[in-house]
Amino acid sequence: MQDVTGAADAATTLDVVTGYVDYVNGIVWGPPMLLLLLGTGIYLTVGLGFMPLRKIGFAFGELMKGRKSEGEGDVTPFAALMTALSSTIGTGNIAGVAVAIAIGGPGALFWMWMTALVGMATKYSEGVLAVKFREVDADGRRVGGPMYYIKNGMGKKFIWLGGLFAIFGMLAGLSTGNAIQTAEVVKTIGETYGVAYWITGLVIAVLAGLVILGGIKRIASVAEKIVPAMAITYIAIGLVVVVFNIDAVPAAFGRIIANAFGFGAAAGGFSGALIMLAMQRGVARGIFSNEAGQGSAPIAHAAAQNNDPVDQGIIAMLGTFIDTILVCSITGLAILTSGVIPAECDAGLIALGAQYPEVCDVGATITSNAFASALPGFGQHFVAAALALFAFTTILGWSYYGERCAEYLFGEKIVVPFRWVWIAMIMGATMLLYMDGNVAEVMATFWKATDVMTGLMAAPNLIALLVLSPLVFKMTKEYFAKLEAAKAADATSAE
Repeated sequence: MQDVTGAADAATTLDVVTGYVDYVNGIVWGPPMLLLLLGTGIYLTVGLGFMPLRKIGFAFGELMKGRKSEGEGDVTPFAALMTALSSTIGTGNIAGVAVAIAIGGPGALFWMWMTALVGMATKYSEGVLAVKFREVDADGRRVGGPMYYIKNGMGKKFIWLGGLFAIFGMLAGLSTGNAIQTAEVVKTIGETYGVAYWITGLVIAVLAGLVILGGIKRIASVAEKIVPAMAITYIAIGLVVVVFNIDAVPAAFGRIIANAFGFGAAAGGFSGALIMLAMQRGVARGIFSNEAGQGSAPIAHAAAQNNDPVDQGIIAMLGTFIDTILVCSITGLAILTSGVIPAECDAGLIALGAQYPEVCDVGATITSNAFASALPGFGQHFVAAALALFAFTTILGWSYYGERCAEYLFGEKIVVPFRWVWIAMIMGATMLLYMDGNVAEVMATFWKATDVMTGLMAAPNLIALLVLSPLVFKMTKEYFAKLEAAKAADATSAE
């Protein structure tokens, strides 16, 4: 009887929490946030003369040069990008895309792409400002990010806005960068191999602790070795899955475009609710995955051994391209071409107010089923391994973000205690999954809570990017003018 009562109490508490999360989520991700996020990206893209889209090839060239140290900082420019990518290529690319499609429909993938394309300009601007306004703390570390370019770029009267970002950033780190990553891994490993949640959680905590306690240099050292290999492998295997279902690719793209603009089978025609749902889930999951506009990645880029803010910004913008245009697209196409989402889970039903069916799982299971359908006996194991590795590197990268936000608020003495709190949170998130019979609902609430934190963190950063955009435009013009002048001088001397 006690167990039943305890389970009922847990369910009631979870229902209350879920209700509050849903309410706040609706406010945070309403039309104003969508307009601010996409509007800022579009404004910066146009203001930069579409440079981020025109200079992708040039950016990859600068990335290869960035393997060497050419300025003051703590890690190489390449390692800084890999650290940023370690936090972006995570559960968002595997479970997050599945969540977006399952709840927001196939059209969510289209809005993820749009968020990424304009997000490249946003991420570029973040990288420029991060290096331009970074500081050196009492321990000799280069520290930067939105809180610093708000304080040093916008002036002291806006210090409160920088503090607000740091608060949201620290909380987002513990939820977005820690709890949801841990929960998805322990759930997937448990479902795939029957391993007790606490065992997986403990392994993650120990391994993460060994790296995190070593600070940014150890995190970057691990990231620059693991991230490129894991991203390339995931893209390659994902392409194999899509090739196995190549006949379904045209129909998948058709569903993506139709659903993105409010047309879905379940809706029976056009539905304004459906297009809004696709935009909300696509933009929210897009920013969760690539973090463009969220303000987290510039914290890593501020530590780069690069004295040229524009050059680091160019390297930074590649993070969005790699994360969403490449990795997330592979996941989305694998899911849609495999047909693993049941018809009764069509997002049009949800947009029209229907109850979400219990058979519609939300998370990495969808992606696992998609890979397994094309590669039986291998696909589900590959997704489990990829999820564990992606999430682990995200936990490492986000620990640094949270640490820098905590340091901004409380000073250098908070760094070591915060690292221990971070490790403890891994076990805390693991234990939450033991709420009797509510694993699926806990996971759904986790994902919605991460959306809230992502939105709250992004708002101060986006405001700063808009205010400081004239400086970014000016520095960009000067940078490329110097490059053109140098090319002209070289051509003249060659003659």
